[in-house]
Formats: sequence, structure tokens, C-alpha cells
Amino acid sequence: MIILAMAISSFAKAQFVVTDPANLASGILNSANEIVQTSSTVSNVIKNFNEVKKVYEQGKEYYDKLKAVNNLVKDARKVQQTVLLVGDVSELYVNNFGKMLNDPNFNTQELTAIANGYSTLLNESTELLKELKQIVTSTNLSLNDKERMDIIDRVYKEVKDYHNLVRYYTNKNISVSYLRAKKQNNTQRVLNLYGTANQKYW
Repeated sequence: MIILAMAISSFAKAQFVVTDPANLASGILNSANEIVQTSSTVSNVIKNFNEVKKVYEQGKEYYDKLKAVNNLVKDARKVQQTVLLVGDVSELYVNNFGKMLNDPNFNTQELTAIANGYSTLLNESTELLKELKQIVTSTNLSLNDKERMDIIDRVYKEVKDYHNLVRYYTNKNISVSYLRAKKQNNTQRVLNLYGTANQKYW
């Protein structure tokens, strides 16, 4: 069990030191919050979203490299998967909100409200990632190996739930656009914008 804990700790510390995913997620969240707080016009929304995109693209290399890490012991892989899920949450937001900015079926107020929803979900995921960082990099001896593993497992499950919520939230917003387009007999434009993979959610 001591060897297992050391393997997780060394993997996690190496990853958090090279590029701290908690800081990366916080950077994306801070930029996302700017959209909610200062976006009164479409041009402001786009300008602030471009900042979010820039932060995410800076971290994409990190997430891509992390995906390539293999041969990890079970619990170290759980840490890896948790970090990657937070990366996927950011990717779902960046890719789909970027498309929503080009969707005539949403007005500025609605885009700001959608951004607020994403920001809330990003915040929860980021806080869980910070908790994970504290657990896997802590030198605090008050937790035994089992307690540490239980917390890692819980954080993973909670992040997975938020990942599913972001996917659901995204598809619900796309479905609103699709229904509006349907009333105008203009569904093809929505399909072209978001892709047909999402049709099953409509």
C-alpha cells in the first residue's frame, strides 16, 4: 500500500508541478467569469470568450500529453482520468459556446445566461480539482492510504457527474436553437453549425 501511495503521489506531483491543472482550470474559469460580469454586447462576449479560448489552447498541449501517459497503477490512473475529465469539461465549453456565439437563434442576454451556466459548472469542477491536488500532493500524515484513495475515488465520481452535466447542459441549449430553427424552417443551418452527432438529443 505504501508503494501504491508513493506511485500516485509521484505521478500527481510531477503532473501538478510541470503544469498545474488546478491553476489551468482556474484560469479558464476566471476568463469565463469575465463573460458573465462584463458582457453587455455581443462584441464584448466574443472578446471575452477569445480570452477563454486562448487560456484553454495554452493548456491543450498539457491535456494531450497527459492522455498519452500509460502503464499507471489503478489509483494513479484515477487521478489522471479526473484531470482529463476537467479538461474535457473545458473543451465542451470552449467548442460549443464558440458555436453558440455564431448562432442567430440566441440573443446577447441568452448567451450571457448560457455563459453563466457554464461558469457555474466549471467552478464546481475546478474546486474538485483543487481538492484532488491537496490530497495527492499533501505531506499531511493524518490520512492513511485507504482514506486518501477513498477521497480520490469520490472526487473522480463527482467530476464525472459534472462532466455529464456539462454535456447535458450543452445539448439542452443546442436543442433550444434547433426548435427555434424548426419554427423558421431553417434546421439545416443548426445542423451545419453543431454537427449531426447531437441530433439524438433533440
